[in-house]
Amino acid sequence: MSETEQTRTGNLEPHDAGLASRLNWLRAGVLGANDGIVSTAAIVLGVAGATDNRGSIILAGIVGMMAGAMSMAAGEYVSVSTQRDTEKAMLDKERRELAETPDEELAELAGFYTAKGIEPELAQEVAEQLTAKDALRAHAEVELGLDPDELTNPWQAAGASFLAFVVGASVPLLGVVIAPAAWITVVAVALALAVTGSVSARLGSAPVPRAVLRNVAGGLLAMGVTYLLGTLAGGLID
Repeated sequence: MSETEQTRTGNLEPHDAGLASRLNWLRAGVLGANDGIVSTAAIVLGVAGATDNRGSIILAGIVGMMAGAMSMAAGEYVSVSTQRDTEKAMLDKERRELAETPDEELAELAGFYTAKGIEPELAQEVAEQLTAKDALRAHAEVELGLDPDELTNPWQAAGASFLAFVVGASVPLLGVVIAPAAWITVVAVALALAVTGSVSARLGSAPVPRAVLRNVAGGLLAMGVTYLLGTLAGGLID
């Protein structure tokens, strides 16, 4: 294959697949931390509205943090396990098709490259070379957008979700532990939400100021509502 042809076919390689996967994981981690910040802050301020006992507030925050982290981890494990099962089923189907109808699969692979704008002769040559090297990988990457050696890992997803939630939840929890004044926790949470909003916006190539404002406003609203409800509940209990 000539240098020109190599340059043209090089565009077919999924160079950004790993990067896109890492960005998705990072985005999920940021969102998990954001959930930990908001939900735990809402809990501690809600309890703070009902009582001024710091021990009760801290205990509620710890319980809320662990419950939320476990819930996030369990949900992510189930979701990603289902996704992994689907990916494995799709690969198994592709293996059967390659074993039973290799000629049709070769023509199909060449057709994908032709649809991308590659000349038919060159597309056929590329398909034949990739099939000879690793037919399953070639079809998986082009048809399914999968890397057979890098399927989604449910345990990794669960662990990342758990850790991200705990990291986020530690912000309002540490605010309560360090200083009894509620406004300090509110300020710490607002700053943390501004950071997660900014990072998530940059990862998604979205406008940063709007994302930060939306994130901080949503967190403040959640804290305000739960504090009010806690105050009302505390009054009824007393």
